[in-house]
Amino acid sequence: MVQLWYSDPNTGDGFFCSGTLVAPAKVLTAAHCVAGYDWAHNGVVVSGSAELPTFDSSGNVTSMNGGTANGVLRQWSHPSFNLATVNNDVAVLTLDAPVAGKTLPITSATDTTSYAPGTQAAVYGWGRTSSTNDNISQMLQTATVPIDADSTCTSFYGSDFVPGHMTCAGNPATGSDSGTVATCNGDSGGPLTVGGRIVGVVSWGVQDCVAQGAYSVFSKVGTYATTIDPRLDDTDLSGDGRADMFAGTSGGSAYEYDSKGTGFIGRQGLGGGSWSGLNLVRQADLNRSGYQGFLMRTTGGSLKWRHIDPAANSVVDSTIGGGWNTMKFVTLPGDVNGDGYCDLVAADTSGNLWLYPGNGKGWFGSRTQIGHGWDIYGSKVYGHGDFTHDGRSDLLAQDGSGNLWLYKGTGSATNPFASRVKVGYGYHYTAYDTVGDITGDGNADLVTRDSSGNLWLYKGTGSATAPLSSRVQIGYGYNIYSLFG
Repeated sequence: MVQLWYSDPNTGDGFFCSGTLVAPAKVLTAAHCVAGYDWAHNGVVVSGSAELPTFDSSGNVTSMNGGTANGVLRQWSHPSFNLATVNNDVAVLTLDAPVAGKTLPITSATDTTSYAPGTQAAVYGWGRTSSTNDNISQMLQTATVPIDADSTCTSFYGSDFVPGHMTCAGNPATGSDSGTVATCNGDSGGPLTVGGRIVGVVSWGVQDCVAQGAYSVFSKVGTYATTIDPRLDDTDLSGDGRADMFAGTSGGSAYEYDSKGTGFIGRQGLGGGSWSGLNLVRQADLNRSGYQGFLMRTTGGSLKWRHIDPAANSVVDSTIGGGWNTMKFVTLPGDVNGDGYCDLVAADTSGNLWLYPGNGKGWFGSRTQIGHGWDIYGSKVYGHGDFTHDGRSDLLAQDGSGNLWLYKGTGSATNPFASRVKVGYGYHYTAYDTVGDITGDGNADLVTRDSSGNLWLYKGTGSATAPLSSRVQIGYGYNIYSLFG
């Protein structure tokens, strides 16, 4: 749990919200705590303490009570958030540096069990504990509440409650503090958890929180999982919430192409070390720092990780290992085995498919064989993100006949990909780029380059059978590049 403090001296806006650390530099909270506010300049996130800071009579902090304050690097709130209806009420803050502390994963898009009526859930926050005053709690509070059926909240709130986007929990309020267990002001953005995963974000309720028959309302995280996931692990180099593209020349020049939603803005050069002598580059935030890094394979077969060290404010190259030229392809699909860390998938020259589980610190654990017969694709296997809108990382593969195949992620550590499904034909391209959600709609997209150097965007649809829409040309002259990632 983290505390969100906002104070704008120019507008006088000031408030407190709760949030959850879902990665070392990522906080999940409510959009009504984020949208329209400038958190980078006026917000502070306090982690590491169940107690709020202590203030003197002038409002100055006299003790952090064990907490650590961090600034906010960037913010994202759901693009369809509506303040009037408090619909689509989810947001993610990226901190200016990773913080120590346990992280809590969000539930998956396919989770229905956690939302079964009667399921016991836990809710946390520092919100008001009395309807008779506005004081928030000095100490973190928790309560166990039952999940309610959608019809329960619809009966009380009518059309204000949106089934599928919202979920409600708790027993009906009694009309007074006595006997009422509910969320209240200051709890906003905090988590509703089931089985160690976040299934809801505290969103709204009734004034003073105890009106007879009222229930606490949460944003349904399962519905938004596929929109939240790319904010936690995507190839976002510019910090705008959309995936960006890397391109490099054989001469060692490297460039960043930032997404504008429908294509890419003009390139800008990438410094921070040499980009020569490489035959593969892939993007991913392997240590969950909030800064994108690069996994690079040298022509000599060494696998290296180039990343930003926030503490030193410098670019660091770390060697992961040698002998990787024996792999036909190397890709970073995302979290393949369901543990919340970005994993590596590779196939050797015999066509055996291997999973190297990420540990969230920039390294990988011992490999496990998860398939065979992948030599039919050569090096043309790609993936970073969720093409089927179920919250799991998928793979795309092109065979020698130009057919495109989808391997849908299952979330299983031992069998992480389902049987292939043909999703296209005529894919005779010279380069592919799967960097995640380029358009910002929550679906992974595909970029290809043809033999004439034209760049094409296949916008993701989220469908498991037809995951890509018709191609749209978004550039030309890309034959100068030997590397995409």
